Amino acid sequence: MAVPCDLRFDCGRLCLDLAATADGTAAERLAGPDQLRAWLTGAGLVPHGTPLDGVDGGWLGHFRALRELLVRVVHEELRCGADGADLALLNAAAAAGQPPAPSAVRAADGTLTRALTAPPDCAGLLAAVARDAIGLLTDAVARGQLRQCEGESCTLVYLDTSRGRRRRWCSSEVCGNRERVARHRRRTMVRREQSGDPATGPVTGPVTGPVTAAEKFSAGR
Repeated sequence: MAVPCDLRFDCGRLCLDLAATADGTAAERLAGPDQLRAWLTGAGLVPHGTPLDGVDGGWLGHFRALRELLVRVVHEELRCGADGADLALLNAAAAAGQPPAPSAVRAADGTLTRALTAPPDCAGLLAAVARDAIGLLTDAVARGQLRQCEGESCTLVYLDTSRGRRRRWCSSEVCGNRERVARHRRRTMVRREQSGDPATGPVTGPVTGPVTAAEKFSAGR
């Protein structure tokens, strides 16, 4: 799912979506308060239209710090187990605030919509993300669905709920598309080498951009 600021919400859990705002590249998806406001709304932590005037550089620093903690804890749990000190930090974040309580209110068109009973505070929203992480890591079924993206240089972890547990990438449109294009180019190079065509050199250039219908067919999508 694409939203402004290149934010993504396709990892399957709230805490993993926060971790996905840093994917190991030089790009910072939480570059400022505006991006954090967009993430809070897009992630569903606050209903659309909730005033977030209080979000500032302090909030940004706290969410980035929790993000770094989540990345460490999740990746270490996938390997050999998270450090006890990091788990203590996660538990502290979960206990440091109270997530905002929602209420059901009647909109002008008669439909029910979600609203907050009080303005959200930073500690409460951080606690909601931390509690989601604790719920994920202590749920044996959900833990078994955690996967590391197979995309080259991608560090994202996602929840694989696909049929047959065959999902390989954090996003089929991003890492999956890059792999399909790369695979097509590798096959093209092999065919050219086998045909002994000296007039055509190897295909070069960045492995990015949308894949064409012909490339999808050749890559065996």
